[in-house]
Amino acid sequence: MTLNNAYNQYKENSVHTATPEELTLMLYNGLVKFLMQAQMAVNEKNIEKAGNCIIKAQDIVSEFRYTLDMKYEISQQLDLIYDYIYRRLVDANIKKDNGIIEEVLDLVKELRDTWEKAMKIAKQQQSTTRAQVAR
Repeated sequence: MTLNNAYNQYKENSVHTATPEELTLMLYNGLVKFLMQAQMAVNEKNIEKAGNCIIKAQDIVSEFRYTLDMKYEISQQLDLIYDYIYRRLVDANIKKDNGIIEEVLDLVKELRDTWEKAMKIAKQQQSTTRAQVAR
């Protein structure tokens, strides 16, 4: 097995064994990656690559919107944010505008970092609860 194949197998296994929370974090990281690649492609005047990266980013945002549980108020608020991000990505793709991509990237990084913090807090609370139950 080549090193590249081993890495691809590792990535695939990581996705299959991840919790829903970890999968969400992976999607946020993928979204950041595609936005950064789109920025580089715009800078390099590689219009096709920029467009493809932005479309991949749009697909992730669409997945986020599709999986929201709308019975929670926070989901309704996130849907508005994701809708805004999606519309800005459409604008960025039409105009190949790094300013718009940067705006979206900043929003996405903030969402990702907030999600990561929430995961850590939830994990700490679970550990505390388990320790209290074990006593």
